[in-house]
Amino acid sequence: IMRIHMKRKYYFINKFDTNYIDKQDKQTIIIYRNYKKDHNIKDIILLRNYCRIKKIKFFLSNNIKLCIRFNLDGAYIPSFNKSLNHLNYQYKKNFILIGSAHNLKEIKIKEKQNVKKIFVSSLFKKNKNFLGLNKFKLTSRLTKNEIIALGGISKNNIKLVELSDAVGFAGTHSY
Repeated sequence: IMRIHMKRKYYFINKFDTNYIDKQDKQTIIIYRNYKKDHNIKDIILLRNYCRIKKIKFFLSNNIKLCIRFNLDGAYIPSFNKSLNHLNYQYKKNFILIGSAHNLKEIKIKEKQNVKKIFVSSLFKKNKNFLGLNKFKLTSRLTKNEIIALGGISKNNIKLVELSDAVGFAGTHSY
């Protein structure tokens, strides 16, 4: 994916593979997300250490306790996670919570969960959460939180992300 002016890039991966991390610039944030199997502690530590060497921020999806335990840069809370238990945890100063939402109800839950950036989907991918550019912009204006564009972003439509008011965009690599 070509670089967009001043947009932060978030990259979802589901296993430790240096080939994909090496292709990212230092502005990219890696999010390890694998809902098919339990978190592999060894992989999380390998990923964290590799990302630190590369000076790339590393977040783990859906397990804030592990993020704190392994001193990660932050945690990603998926749209289906509606828990508020993490609000009792102690975080280091620069620890960031980010999360995804598909509608106003989920955006309000993410705000209650104290996330700083909300991934709103789907901008382009024509799935059950499809918004398109206009609905995406309207939905994004329902929160004061920063918005990350998610869903179907490719080389063919990347320039349209500029019109979305999002501060960044997210992509995924499926193995």
